[in-house]
Amino acid sequence: MANVKLRRIEERRLKTGHQWIFSNEIQEVEGNPENGSLVNIYYSNGQYLGTGFYNKHSLFAIRILDKRPIPDLRTMFVERIFAALGLREKVYPNRKSYRMVFSESDFLPGLIIDKYNDTYVLQVNTVGMEKNLDIIVDILHRNLGAENVFTRNSPYFRQLEGLEFTDEIFIGNDDVQKIDDGKVKYRVNFQDGQKTGFYFDQCDNRNFTGELAEGLTVLDAFCNSGGFGLHCAYNNAESVDFVDSSVVEIQHAEVNFNHNVFACEANFIVAEVFEYLKNCADEGKRYDMIIIDPPAFAKQKKNIIPAKQGYQKLNRSALRLINNGGYLITSSCSFHITKEEFLDIIKEAAYKEEKVLQLIRYSGASLDHPIIPSMPETSYLKFCAFRVFDLKQEDPS
Repeated sequence: MANVKLRRIEERRLKTGHQWIFSNEIQEVEGNPENGSLVNIYYSNGQYLGTGFYNKHSLFAIRILDKRPIPDLRTMFVERIFAALGLREKVYPNRKSYRMVFSESDFLPGLIIDKYNDTYVLQVNTVGMEKNLDIIVDILHRNLGAENVFTRNSPYFRQLEGLEFTDEIFIGNDDVQKIDDGKVKYRVNFQDGQKTGFYFDQCDNRNFTGELAEGLTVLDAFCNSGGFGLHCAYNNAESVDFVDSSVVEIQHAEVNFNHNVFACEANFIVAEVFEYLKNCADEGKRYDMIIIDPPAFAKQKKNIIPAKQGYQKLNRSALRLINNGGYLITSSCSFHITKEEFLDIIKEAAYKEEKVLQLIRYSGASLDHPIIPSMPETSYLKFCAFRVFDLKQEDPS
């Protein structure tokens, strides 16, 4: 096994548990390791740091796997996959579908596994995990009884690693799966859905939002397959308007709505959200609750300024349409926008729209997305539920 010696920079970050070593932090490489192979890692003073997967073609040159030598990769994978599964079974004892492995947060950097009953959907983001896919698939099949195993990879993350964007079915098929998200039923279509098929990171927040919705008129903007709006419908909202720019996702939302038995009125609208909000303002249309869950506006640092502008415009447009005493449910999944920055954006939007906000819930991702405190990259989702009040000045004379 090759040895890698580091420069002194950022040693404190690594000692506290960060799992990435960047290419400019490497002083020398002894040997000629293949991309995706294990290497021994040493601090600048020669002290052993740990073992990790190496990739000379990536900015993330090493992904640390352990602070100890790894005598057998399969044993390590079994232990960590079952540890991750055990956590999910503890926090979600009544669920059969969740994010079972969350990459660095479960000490398996570059590997995501979403569980849908006995179907396992993988996202493989590093060369090291790619080289060991056969082991991972065998564990899922032999140790967990997987009936279907396939990948739904992210072209963005694979490009960073120099990997081709490909997907593969290893076992079974990628047919539609029926799952429960709390008390709401979904049909998850993997062949034309987004990411690995379902957004598990908002499960807990969807449950909370639904509990506020009884008797309310609701707009679920960027609705995707209907997640938030379906929970509102389950909790007897008066009506839910599902809006998304994707024809396919609106079709999924309608299928999921009909897959359940709801009493509320529903409308399924294909529209660009910014334009839809503007049209509602022009027409005088109002809602008791507006839910905003857009895709990431800032995937890179260079996008931070336009992302902030986009979030403010979006939330101002929503605040304009909310009845006095109603709710703004707003999220950001942009890692490069911090919690404090996101809250400042919303406060500024409220100020400009002459609204007073009451924050009733702030949270991140669901419990199947644990966070490594020393690795802020594992915490990306900001979720806010606000009560919204008008602040229009009236002349008493």
